[in-house]
Amino acid sequence: MVYTDDWNGYNPLRRNQRQRGKATVNHGQGEFARDDDGDGVREVHCDTMEGIWTGMRNFLRPFRGVNKVYLEQYVIMFEWAHNLKTVTDAF
Repeated sequence: MVYTDDWNGYNPLRRNQRQRGKATVNHGQGEFARDDDGDGVREVHCDTMEGIWTGMRNFLRPFRGVNKVYLEQYVIMFEWAHNLKTVTDAF
């Protein structure tokens, strides 16, 4: 499933809509998340990726610049920490 806002740049995604679903929110009407089936879970939203990129930027900030040779390793460290849901002995 692909979640986006109504920006025209996402229109090419409609070509592949038969293979996967697509749902949008309309920021222009003040809509940032929508509960389509009324169960209390907002199924349609599109701010998750922006939040992840903000977290990545904040993670990299203390390093004061990262050499592009090692960037992948820093991204892997951030991904591991982001996906870690509980602190265990392995952490």
